[in-house]
Amino acid sequence: MKFELCESIPSFEDYKSLHQTTGWNAKGLYTYDQLYQAICNSWFSASIYDGTTLVGYGRIITDGIYQTFICDVMVHPDYQRKGIGSQVMEFLLAYCKQENIKWIQLFCAKGKQPFYQQLGFAERDPDAPGMMLFYD
Repeated sequence: MKFELCESIPSFEDYKSLHQTTGWNAKGLYTYDQLYQAICNSWFSASIYDGTTLVGYGRIITDGIYQTFICDVMVHPDYQRKGIGSQVMEFLLAYCKQENIKWIQLFCAKGKQPFYQQLGFAERDPDAPGMMLFYD
């Protein structure tokens, strides 16, 4: 299979179709219009297509100096374990390196830590700084 990797935000419909395969937003906290607006506000996006089908996506949010966050990395279930997630991450990380970003954070789905560890990420120490607030 030949995949096309590009620096682009996918169309609304392509994004929605891929996102629906993830099981994320199961509680319906956000509309797809809101989720799409969120990705449109990203600093950098990577999309992978198989022909005209979006099969992988990831994005970066940053202040451009020291707070950088990779999020929404997703691969269609039919295309997992084919190197697509690695291609998305390598593209995102290469862009961070090009822009001289030195510290990159991410959240990942439960059980996906080994994938990110292969790319050089390490889990935070349990006593490391950081907190979260979630409004229901």
